[in-house]
Amino acid sequence: MTAPPVIPQPTAIPRPRQRHSALFFISTVVLGLGALAVATLIVWSGGPIAAAIAYLLAAVPLPLLILLCLWLDRYQPEPVRYLMAAIAWGAVAAVGIGLGLSLAASALTGGNDTLNSVFWAPVTEEFGKGVFLIVVMVMRRDQLHGVLDGIVYGGLVGVGFTFTEDALYYLNSLSEGGIGATTALFIVRGVAGAFGHSLYAAVFGIGLGIAIGTRSRVLRVVAPILGYVGAVLLHATWNGSATFGGFRGFVTAYLVAILPALVALLTIGAWVRRREGQVLRTALTDCARRGWVHPGEVAWVALLPQRAAARKYAAARGGRQASRLLRDYQQTLTEMAFLHHRVMQGRAPKNADAQMAAILNRAAAYRPFLILPPPMTMPPSLERPHHVA
Repeated sequence: MTAPPVIPQPTAIPRPRQRHSALFFISTVVLGLGALAVATLIVWSGGPIAAAIAYLLAAVPLPLLILLCLWLDRYQPEPVRYLMAAIAWGAVAAVGIGLGLSLAASALTGGNDTLNSVFWAPVTEEFGKGVFLIVVMVMRRDQLHGVLDGIVYGGLVGVGFTFTEDALYYLNSLSEGGIGATTALFIVRGVAGAFGHSLYAAVFGIGLGIAIGTRSRVLRVVAPILGYVGAVLLHATWNGSATFGGFRGFVTAYLVAILPALVALLTIGAWVRRREGQVLRTALTDCARRGWVHPGEVAWVALLPQRAAARKYAAARGGRQASRLLRDYQQTLTEMAFLHHRVMQGRAPKNADAQMAAILNRAAAYRPFLILPPPMTMPPSLERPHHVA
């Protein structure tokens, strides 16, 4: 078998600068210490064996939930460090904020368990999760582009929250009810309700995403509020069904409210992703007309199946290095397209010209090292420009 050719590694590609501010390092240390404290508390409370069982059970649904979020975020994937930060925030900070505020509110209102479960817990926990999205919007505005990013970040914050909360529930169940009770609890929390916290936080993410993408001053205020209220109501419905309705009430709430809300969320996410694909095709076609990109390359970037096929072609002829270079190039053209779309829509960032110049320089630096399939003509229905609001 002939070895694949060695592809020279580009050494002078002007990559976008990753900002690691003092806040980034401080938050990393704080979240890391918080995670260590939570893990120590769980092991100390139940012992290493019970803690290991609790952690294993809590981890079971995580891969599917994370993959679902990443599946939605395929056109313009968020930086890995932000995705990991979202999970870490949910697992440590959001749990701490929610628990602390809930205990304080419960103490002020007389310590009623039902009120705490149905009202204070949803209000405070959704606030704790939502703080992450607000911080990203305020301090890293260029990482939160709209509804899809709100769903992805919210979903991943919910993943982290679910892991820690479920581990605590399983640990308590092992201590008080044994394996049988814990198995029943796992079916409820780890199977039927595994997506709950991700769903609630993603609903708030939708509201925040709408506010980011709209020109309406009213929607910028109303949409996040409605998103937060929707998250709290769904959370309260889940908690209330177990508190008031017993098994029948739980099943009714699950089938009538929670499951339809999940289907609606996934439908919205898929629709927004499809719309992003339309934006990408239209913007890249216009970029090609301006001479910024070769027209034959557009299809290898704008269509998800063709993206993967192009990387497979490069890997077959140049190995993994060639595939990685092409992936980076595809992502560079994606950034170009979405920035160009924002400019054409009158929503350009203040430094749009500098950003576009940097992207064009980066794309030009990649091109000599690429292995691309033969030029592909876009289907006529995709070549014709169309307005995407």
